[in-house]
Amino acid sequence: MVHIRTIHAQSRRSYGRPRMTEELRARGFSAGHRRVGRLMRENDIRVVRTQRFKVTTKSAHSHAIEPNLLGQDFSATSLNQK
Repeated sequence: MVHIRTIHAQSRRSYGRPRMTEELRARGFSAGHRRVGRLMRENDIRVVRTQRFKVTTKSAHSHAIEPNLLGQDFSATSLNQK
């Protein structure tokens, strides 16, 4: 159990059951993936998932800039003036 906690901390909480089992075997321990999964579940060792970066704006497009139909003026002389 100490080894699972150590690997979990070293992997920055990113190793789940399959990679944890593989890492334990690489370090010379014999453990099945079901046992590793059970031990992780019983001791509340969980993977912290990160969200993927999603591009929301395509700024390198070839479209023309639309005209300013409302005549809005976005120029300001200093901060917080408009």
